[in-house]
Amino acid sequence: MNPEALKYPIGKPSILKQIKRDRLNKWITTLEVFPTKVANEIQGLSIQDMNLKYRPDGWTIRQVIGHCLDSHMNSFIRFKLALTEYQPLIKPYKEDQWANLPDSLDYDIDEVMQGLSNLHKRWVFLLKGLTAQQWERTFIHPEGNETISLKKNLALYAWHCDHHLQHIINAKTHKN
Repeated sequence: MNPEALKYPIGKPSILKQIKRDRLNKWITTLEVFPTKVANEIQGLSIQDMNLKYRPDGWTIRQVIGHCLDSHMNSFIRFKLALTEYQPLIKPYKEDQWANLPDSLDYDIDEVMQGLSNLHKRWVFLLKGLTAQQWERTFIHPEGNETISLKKNLALYAWHCDHHLQHIINAKTHKN
């Protein structure tokens, strides 16, 4: 299979120019159901299965889930920064290095899943309460000095959920 298709099994994100409330609601639902979908995919997997990779040189299922918790915590904080500060400059992180730390490699997956579930519950609660004006708030990502609206960030993270869910499915299917 094409290496690009293995890395981006649902394609790269494409963000709509005009984002309406119904689309935001759909993306919020994606975040809301993501932990349950992941739990369903890993149910019954052995410790060895959790070390399956979705592509050669890719992350294991365990690392993908740990990455989602790390990434989604960062996104949640970025939302809160943008809601409480004027165009804050956010801090990127080295996701590949984080995915190789002990908590991503060896921590109890049930605990990681509980963290992911609890984070998503709180994140969704926050998002459902935002006003139209709050959705227009922005932050600055220093890589490329890009201004990102909360609408766009939600779109990216809904894609991120689907993207990594497909990685888990692929790892189970392809057994790399």
